[in-house]
Amino acid sequence: MMIPPSPDAGTIHDPFEGGPLPQDAVRLRSRFAASLALSLTVAACGGGRQEAPAKPEPGAPAAASAPASPVSPAPPPGAVAAAAGATGSSVVSGRALFDGTIPENPKFRMGADATCAKSHPGEMTKDEILVGADRGLANVFVWVKAGITGSYPVPETPVVLDQKGCLYEPHVFGLQVGQPLELVNSDDTLHNVHALAETNDAFNLGMPKKGMRFTRTFDKPEVMVKIKCDVHGWMVSYAGIVPHPFFAVSTKDGAFEIRNLPAGTYTLEAWHEKLGRQTQKVTVGEKETKPLAFTFRAGA
Repeated sequence: MMIPPSPDAGTIHDPFEGGPLPQDAVRLRSRFAASLALSLTVAACGGGRQEAPAKPEPGAPAAASAPASPVSPAPPPGAVAAAAGATGSSVVSGRALFDGTIPENPKFRMGADATCAKSHPGEMTKDEILVGADRGLANVFVWVKAGITGSYPVPETPVVLDQKGCLYEPHVFGLQVGQPLELVNSDDTLHNVHALAETNDAFNLGMPKKGMRFTRTFDKPEVMVKIKCDVHGWMVSYAGIVPHPFFAVSTKDGAFEIRNLPAGTYTLEAWHEKLGRQTQKVTVGEKETKPLAFTFRAGA
């Protein structure tokens, strides 16, 4: 123990009590210090008595005489790596159709925001039920709900959701679990992106400046996630998050196509924001293209 210097010459003070140490204590400490120095010198030169190895605890395994080969730790119970998902040459190609009297979509104006009104000065119609040629129904999200097994690589290329002309583009889209979603504000006005996710984490991002960008990901499947702008109530978009690449969105004429499927039997689901969901089973062979149609009706 280091002894602090004492203000009294020739006197050693106790560092804990503060008073002078008795001469006997001084002599004992001096002998202890000399003995400790001698022990350290002998140990440094390799001399001295070797300590006997500690006896193992009762029941403990004996120490190995040589180092064991490195062994990877065993995975926890039930932790099995997902097999790689397969792709193939099968295709499901079809159309989403509307049957019945086509309802009129709600109308609105953007006059409350001068920047928005400049992009769209007249009356606008919401893209809720868009029926095109031959009664094709647009913006239907079609995906393989059951029959796919294995794990598929996540695309590094982001899906872009743009805020342009005070509208979300695209209105309906899909992406894989973990795939980047890039949010862009192309307007010189305040927007926000409010994702009303339920299975995934919800988020709400303000984007007040033109050119702003954010990137977010979803880590669980969820069909669908509604996205809205709280500043401009007419701005709405929908995202389908799936664990594989087998999905599509119907075009203006209702067409959709899901490629590169392995031959097999699948359950496909078709979703529409106002007309609900439908499922169908389909069996498709290798190098076969199987036609499929989903017909939606208002009020069904």
